[in-house]
Amino acid sequence: MSMIGHDEPWRQWHAAADGPRMHHAWLLAGKKGLGKMHFALEAAYRMVGSGPVPDQSHHPDVIVLSHGPKDEKEEKKQAEGKPFELARSIRVGQIRLMQRRLTTRPTMGDKRVVIIDPADDLERNAANALLKSLEEPPVGTFFLLVSHRPARLLPTIRSRCRLLRFYALTDEQVELAVKRHAPDAQGAAVAAAVAAAKGSPGGALDFVEHDLGRLYGLMQQLVAEGDRDFTLRGRLAEIVGARPDRDALQGIFELGRSVLAARLEQADRPTQGAIIAAHEEMVRLARQAPTYNFDAGLLVTQIGSLLASAAPASERANV
Repeated sequence: MSMIGHDEPWRQWHAAADGPRMHHAWLLAGKKGLGKMHFALEAAYRMVGSGPVPDQSHHPDVIVLSHGPKDEKEEKKQAEGKPFELARSIRVGQIRLMQRRLTTRPTMGDKRVVIIDPADDLERNAANALLKSLEEPPVGTFFLLVSHRPARLLPTIRSRCRLLRFYALTDEQVELAVKRHAPDAQGAAVAAAVAAAKGSPGGALDFVEHDLGRLYGLMQQLVAEGDRDFTLRGRLAEIVGARPDRDALQGIFELGRSVLAARLEQADRPTQGAIIAAHEEMVRLARQAPTYNFDAGLLVTQIGSLLASAAPASERANV
């Protein structure tokens, strides 16, 4: 079943598939949480003639590359069926292993599909290795590159792909998606998730899953009032906890950026500079957090301080 907001991408995909020659590489671009990976899987299974995407089994002619285990220790945990820590990038060894598979014919038909999710996280050597396959694709092989930030990709990779754009949904569509996939979510939590997700149903569902709705009002209070005595930042840290996982932490960053962006739309000119500066710093920290060994508790406090610094009374607050 097609996800909400996928009608236009499917129209373009079918038009290309019905044409004389299907392009061998596609860049599925749009903000995170729009269901691009879901689209890629469904498109891939249709191409290899398998029908609907199965819940558990895997098709031998659909190759999915994403973040693997961080190191040999985590690989052992994966092999034992235990929780394991993911690497922060897609590595060159994964690309080369995939390329070795492409030297043989597809297993069950005449087509094979390689999905990379997200292609933004290819390390430099991996991107260069992938480029060779895009330049000389094996017969019957198609590439679907999922990208949240296409500008991070090598220009030579982008130039060899046909762009398939996914656009942000309306608030009404996001709310419908949340109610469909998280029927137990309460009204206030849904409203907060929709407002914070800015058109991303996946983002809204992440907010609900990590119970980030409780942070929304607190963050709004920080940007409205500041936090002279650190009370609000203390509550923020208490709700988040000492060791939020990586996905939860990124969700908190997204929520903070959304609150600052909404505040900017309402602010008068004298206060806009402080809000813009806080937003820029929030973006910088969000980019660094996955690659640096920051203390999560300190990061949450810093997020709170940036929100407080954007308040009209921030010059009186201890930030």
